[in-house]
Amino acid sequence: MDCKDEEKMIPVFLQDELDIKVLNQFIEHIDGCPECMEELSIQFLVAEGLERLEAGNNFNLQKALTNRLLDARHQIKVRRVLLHTLICLEAAVAAEILIALIIIFKF
Repeated sequence: MDCKDEEKMIPVFLQDELDIKVLNQFIEHIDGCPECMEELSIQFLVAEGLERLEAGNNFNLQKALTNRLLDARHQIKVRRVLLHTLICLEAAVAAEILIALIIIFKF
């Protein structure tokens, strides 16, 4: 995706509504594109800042954005681990079935 596509994803990211595949692409782009990171910071500061001001909360918006990005990266890592675990389990089940078939047809 290009910067215009990524900028359209910022509000969806801020609402935490990106699926894991799109989230991964978004984070990779944001990490490598200072312009999009700046746009993300601006949109986050406006949206989150207004919400927190209305609620009367104290806040550190830069830290909040950093935490949001860290959470997104963590979600991606967890999803990858789960996917690899699932693949390993499926391979183990397939191997067990193959062994069972060999034992059944050998006797």
